[in-house]
Amino acid sequence: MSQDNMIKLECTVCKRVNYNSHKNKKTLKNRLEISKHCKFCRKHTPHKETK
Repeated sequence: MSQDNMIKLECTVCKRVNYNSHKNKKTLKNRLEISKHCKFCRKHTPHKETK
C-alpha cells in the first residue's frame, strides 16, 4: 500500500485523529466522511478525512 493513498480520519466532535485508512483518489475526488466509533467520545460519530 503506497503512502499517497493513505488518509487520516478525524472525529468531528472531539477533533482527534482516530483512524488511518486508504482510498482510491482517482475515483473518489471529494473528502471521505464515515460514521465510526470514537474511543474518546465513547460513541459513534462522523469522521472526516483530513490532510
